Order: sequence, then structure tokens, then C-alpha cells
Amino acid sequence: MTGQIRALLLVEAVTYVIAALAHFGVLTTGFEHRQAGTAESLIAAVLLAGLALTWTASASAGTIGLAAQGIALAGTLVGVFTIAIGVGPRTVPDIAYHTAIIAVLVGGLILARRAPRQPFTPPTRMPSMK
Repeated sequence: MTGQIRALLLVEAVTYVIAALAHFGVLTTGFEHRQAGTAESLIAAVLLAGLALTWTASASAGTIGLAAQGIALAGTLVGVFTIAIGVGPRTVPDIAYHTAIIAVLVGGLILARRAPRQPFTPPTRMPSMK
């Protein structure tokens, strides 16, 4: 299940990077929106940090997946709110992406919730080199 969580975090992060690049005008023109690109970059960074943390022994991939995807979902819902009130971009691709990524994030949260938990293990001290 750890592998599935890692794969999902990676796929989610990559989609946010692609969306950010589109909003910064790197991949295409006509969809530029600096604030959306910044928010998507931040969400991608959270997901990539979560992915990196899944290789640590201090917490389980399920716990990390819940945290990273929960933060990503909260940020995405802020994006949906900005679209609804007319502040964020209101293009068909933006609305379709938000709809799809919310479904993926919710599915990822369900997967992460079902993952076995490991107890927290504090880092061990390095033996002194005398």
C-alpha cells in the first residue's frame, strides 16, 4: 500500500506542476493566472514533500499521505471558492481539472486512511566517536 500512496502523491504533484506551468504561460498561452500558478506550485511542493517523507522511518506512509493530500485538498477547495466568486480563472480546463483532482485527492485520502499505521519512532542518537 505504501507504493500506491507514493505513486498517487507523485501523480498528483505532477498534475499540479503541469497546471502551474500552464498558468505561468510556460506550456501554453491564454490561461495565464499568476496567483493560480503560485497556489498550484505550493500544493505541488506539499505533495512532493509528502512523497519524500514517505521514505523516512518516523511516520507511516498512510499518515503522511493523509496530511499531504489533506492540505492539497484544502488548497484546492480554496481554488474552487475563488472560481465560484469570480476571482480565480474560470475556464473549462480549470473547472474540469479542479473537479477531477478533488476526486483523485478524496480517493487518495481514503487509500491513505486504510493504510496500516506505524508508531512514531524518534530518531536514534549516533554513538559518539571517541
